[in-house]
Amino acid sequence: MERIINRLRETGVIPVIKLDKASDALPLAEALEKGGLCAAEVTFRTDAAEDAIKLISSAYPGFLLVAGTVLTADQADRAMAAGAQAIVSPGLNPAVVSHCLARSYPVIPGVCTPSEIETGLALGLEYLKFFPAEAMGGVKTIKAVSAPYPNVRFMPTGGISAQNLKDYLACGAVFACGGSWMVSSGLINEGRFEEITALAADAVKIVKESRI
Repeated sequence: MERIINRLRETGVIPVIKLDKASDALPLAEALEKGGLCAAEVTFRTDAAEDAIKLISSAYPGFLLVAGTVLTADQADRAMAAGAQAIVSPGLNPAVVSHCLARSYPVIPGVCTPSEIETGLALGLEYLKFFPAEAMGGVKTIKAVSAPYPNVRFMPTGGISAQNLKDYLACGAVFACGGSWMVSSGLINEGRFEEITALAADAVKIVKESRI
């Protein structure tokens, strides 16, 4: 788990991807790599997710590749078998988290309340997704809810953009962010991979600037 967390922290921002066609997986990975952003969270929102993870993990073994929107134990097993390095979910389902922990899958479930944070702590987790970040009050809320839990670190996702990424990364309770603005479905489905490369490069620049 610590190795994955360190890679997420080093990367700073993880593209959150919804792929309608697995055939777009490799052009997308290439576009992100050209932009210097060798990471992807492939969400299980479509039937293409499992095949996309297989394709990227095989062609780009150096990629930081996680499976997102994992809602069931079966999805977690399929994602890890396909080549995902970690499991991310929008909420905290104790049964799914326990399944992942029993199989030594790195898992980062979503939370947005103190009660959910404490459920995560009771399961032995200190790295949690904060979702939906902007809708739940953004950086201000993260600072407030993290105060009683100094050992907990968050990966906010939901409403993160090029305009607010630096503010999130400047928060001490944040170890990385998830964002989809550089990999929107419109850009992917229209084959606008050069634009994705440019947006990825801009995101990498923001991460570097936030750490100066």
